[in-house]
Amino acid sequence: MNLILLGPPGAGKGTQGERLTSTETLEYVVTGNILRAAVKEGSELGVQAKAFMDAGDLVPDELVIGLILERVRSEEARDGFVLDGFPRNVPQGEALGEALGELGRDISGVLLIDVPDDDIVRRLSGRRVSQSGRIYHLEHDPPKVPGKADDDGSDLIQRDDDKPETIRKRLAVYHEQTEPLVAFYEAQGLLHRFDGTAPAEEVEAHLRKTVSTLRLEDAV
Repeated sequence: MNLILLGPPGAGKGTQGERLTSTETLEYVVTGNILRAAVKEGSELGVQAKAFMDAGDLVPDELVIGLILERVRSEEARDGFVLDGFPRNVPQGEALGEALGELGRDISGVLLIDVPDDDIVRRLSGRRVSQSGRIYHLEHDPPKVPGKADDDGSDLIQRDDDKPETIRKRLAVYHEQTEPLVAFYEAQGLLHRFDGTAPAEEVEAHLRKTVSTLRLEDAV
């Protein structure tokens, strides 16, 4: 089972990826995490990636794919993986598919968690952070006193990344660069859509049902 998670920023991919892999025998491969880990460990690919990062450049696709393949080859990913954070565009999707194919690891399915832009903006812009780093949400997890942290009474702030104008810019990049992957994988018969506006438990149940179906199809 080799799965890819797709969806706009704030759609809940991280939450669902962690839930899905907590019980399934699948490795959760988050590209940002494995990149940071490789740099910290000083692996060969990590050293190469760090040089680009220190120069303020994007890490080349072939390096990121190399890190993904390292994880795919690991014992933890023997039964499969859930990939989150890559690919971000169609050329990356094509390159990733070719690289996995060379390992005999074809993509089993692409799980798209779909959420409208206005819902994403409301979700992310409602977050507030305390001085201690605790995250509140004005709608789902509000502080007892508006604008004040529960523990120390410090002022809650809205991070720049959570401001509506910043979120809409991130969404514009998603629609321009990443959303074409939807048609790319749909044409291959790999895409499965999920309503990300539903409660997290319902999204999780739908994901698990789909993964179970894909397992049965793979076994035939």
